[in-house]
Amino acid sequence: MNTLLKSILIITLVVFVFSSCRKKAFDDYYNRPDSLAAPIYQQLQAKGNFKNLIACIDKAGYKDILGGAGYWTFFAPNDDAFKQFFIDKSITSVNQIDSSTAKQIVSYCLVYNAFPKARLGDYQSNAGWVPNQAFRRRTANYSGYQDDTTFTGQKVKALDINRNSAFFVGDNNNKYIPYFLSNFMIASGLTAADYNYFYPNTTYNGFNVVNASVVHADIPAENGYIHEIDKVILPLKNIDQYIASKPEYSEFKKLFDKYMLYFSLNADATTRYHNITGLNDNIYIKYYNTNLGFQLNNENYQKQQDNDGQTNSWTLFVPRNDVFIKYRDSILLEHYKSLDVVPQQIIIDFLNAHMFANVVWPSRFANTNNVQAEPARFNSATDVIDKQILSNGNFYGTSKVQAANVFTTVYGKPYLDPKYLLMTRALDQSLRYNITIPSQKYTVFMISDDLLRAKGFDYNFTQSAWQYTAPGATSVTTGSAASARLQRILATHIVRTPNDEMADLSGAGIIETINGEYIKWSGGKLASAGTYNYKVTAGQSKIAVNGRVYYSDSLLEYSDTLVGLTIKRLASTPGSPFSYFYQFLANSTLYTPATGDIRGVNLGSFNTVFVPNNDAIQSAVDAGFLPADPNDGSPLFITTDPIQQQMVADFIKYHIIDKTTMVPDGRKNTGQYPTLYRDISGAVGQINVFVNSPGVMRLMDQATPSDTANVVIPKSNNLANRCVIHLIDNYLHY
Repeated sequence: MNTLLKSILIITLVVFVFSSCRKKAFDDYYNRPDSLAAPIYQQLQAKGNFKNLIACIDKAGYKDILGGAGYWTFFAPNDDAFKQFFIDKSITSVNQIDSSTAKQIVSYCLVYNAFPKARLGDYQSNAGWVPNQAFRRRTANYSGYQDDTTFTGQKVKALDINRNSAFFVGDNNNKYIPYFLSNFMIASGLTAADYNYFYPNTTYNGFNVVNASVVHADIPAENGYIHEIDKVILPLKNIDQYIASKPEYSEFKKLFDKYMLYFSLNADATTRYHNITGLNDNIYIKYYNTNLGFQLNNENYQKQQDNDGQTNSWTLFVPRNDVFIKYRDSILLEHYKSLDVVPQQIIIDFLNAHMFANVVWPSRFANTNNVQAEPARFNSATDVIDKQILSNGNFYGTSKVQAANVFTTVYGKPYLDPKYLLMTRALDQSLRYNITIPSQKYTVFMISDDLLRAKGFDYNFTQSAWQYTAPGATSVTTGSAASARLQRILATHIVRTPNDEMADLSGAGIIETINGEYIKWSGGKLASAGTYNYKVTAGQSKIAVNGRVYYSDSLLEYSDTLVGLTIKRLASTPGSPFSYFYQFLANSTLYTPATGDIRGVNLGSFNTVFVPNNDAIQSAVDAGFLPADPNDGSPLFITTDPIQQQMVADFIKYHIIDKTTMVPDGRKNTGQYPTLYRDISGAVGQINVFVNSPGVMRLMDQATPSDTANVVIPKSNNLANRCVIHLIDNYLHY
């Protein structure tokens, strides 16, 4: 062999040896390690007690998915679980399970991503893991395209909405599977009783999946984790599917289907369906009115974060048919012939009273609020006849209706009566929240649409604004001025009555309204500052959980008249005890006779005027607190002397309490109250109201505390523009 050939052979041998070494190193580095666990499918085969599950996997077409690469958590029912399943389904073997059912079993127990037990209780938030906050995971199971029927009978091919709105996003609306780990239960303040409330035949062991127990957790696999369970779990229905399957809730469900349900043609979903199936059906998105608390068929929870469905879900309480019908006919339809003519918002409010945008656990009824911020008013032991944990939330069938504040409080009386639509609209603008608090007691005087329109008020739907036409006028005031006027009248018809103080109006009394003004009653008749001569009849009363309403026959109007003119009216009758005070007022530097304005009495502020009677005025004249006629010592009402004019002005201002109205009813505190008077140094003059009880009020001034004044009840409690005028039997020394 020549030298060249030898050299070629040696080089070839070296290259071969070197290549073989490199390949071995490559294989050693990149080949599957012998210590790595087999994929889920092979692991189940090796365990030997999952033969029925493997058969289902094969039928479902999931062998390649579970036998190859991936990232899964599998809640795997063992063969003993299938034995019980066969008994429950009256079959004898897995051969009688069809491919569709097999797929349901496999896909619903197959959770996206690989989670050991230690991680299943943690929530995968956008900001990272949140410990002990999760009790659900998204599965590979979803409903997809479905044959459905609209309420009018139209057959459609539909997809469920997958967001809590009418906006459809192109995901599969995958179902969630619930599980219960001890770390989550402890952190949430839940106990075995909460779990067994739903699953009384399963022992809570700290790791349960639906009604199954995990008998062997954390079986590792190349493509995830296996948690062995002792029951076969079929996909849970969502809330929409469940109530549709239960005829005992059909009347309640009809509210959703007839008044809240929509099917919207979706071009993107239609195109996708054509591409997948080759069929030409139009695809509709099934969704509910977006003013409801949530979409009954949305599996994705809020989706404000991608995985927020791990830590929360919806809850719906549903009264059975007989309970709902009784409530519907006696409450919702008290003033309507049928639900078809009931305003849609009433139906929305009724449904929302039963809808909770979060999970309600059995032990947390009183501590979990619905979308109207009201707790679940049910007794979990006696009022719930059906309890279910479903794929998108909790469901409770009930033997009573949720007592919603908007229906049970005094607000419900105008709200549910079509004769009071304008009053309801006005209440919604500002006072609805106040009078729908069950613990706050009120008396409300009802204002019908006819009364409001007769007084010049109406709502302009074209401009979305209130309007007002003054009596005898042709010009129309629209917008904020009209609204403010109506709101003031409305507030005059609402009284806080914690002790039901207006239960009997046959006697006489005076009381403060919710806006600080006052109304009076006598012999079943009512008066206000603008309706001062008891022209309003209280009428029939009805009881609500937080008070009562009266169906009065006219408005309790406020007064536009300035306080000075009201005092003038009181002084105008022959022999009036208000006469001397008014004459000093009318001729003082404080007063504008044309308008009735008293300087210092600000329009919009509250005041109380204590008017000394004529004898008391004469006493003040005699004591030198008011100017006297030099000839006979009688009151000198008209004077040009600056000192005397100041004397009169100071006297009047000291008899007017600033920014407060007071009546002898015992409801306001005794003590010092500022007046309009200021001394030469600017100090505020104060009156001491040292007795205030029903029918009795006594005053002291600062100068002579032993010299008191009494409110003369028969001539007092005169109502004016944000003011009460009392007659007193003595004057007050400033």
